Amino acid sequence: MKKFLLLLVVAPAMFVSCSMFSAPAKAPSKLTNTATYTPIKVTQPVVAVFADLDVSPNKISFFYIPSGTVVTAGPQNVIDSAIREALMANGNADVLVGLEKQIKYSGDGKIESITVTGYPAKYVNFRSPGDDYLRQMSASDAPAKKGGATPAQGGSEGGMLSKLLGK
Repeated sequence: MKKFLLLLVVAPAMFVSCSMFSAPAKAPSKLTNTATYTPIKVTQPVVAVFADLDVSPNKISFFYIPSGTVVTAGPQNVIDSAIREALMANGNADVLVGLEKQIKYSGDGKIESITVTGYPAKYVNFRSPGDDYLRQMSASDAPAKKGGATPAQGGSEGGMLSKLLGK
């Protein structure tokens, strides 16, 4: 009889306990995933482009006083703006080679002025690398081979060009 009474007390508790320990229902999330997948079809492989750099023999020096908005954008922005203005004022070159910069700061640590110095240069002779170019580079390496320079001394034997051309 005690077992029967115990079963009557324990059985309902077991049913109640199962529902008490089940995971609570999650509230619907306010964030929704809007990411979509768009396949990109590449019709041609990406190829490197070579270019030569035509560096001017004349060194330029350019003094620049930045405006307040340029200064508030940060010190790198001031340097970039000074270089851009120097290149535009000296033949609209692409890059300043051998860049030297002298920066004058105010008492509160902001840049007052900057002087940039260097050689203006332009990119010229854009081309794609190909077998003809690799053969031309290999031919220009030939005098270095005759000089007896070893690869450790900067010679071209066993270099990447030779491996590409199968030599």
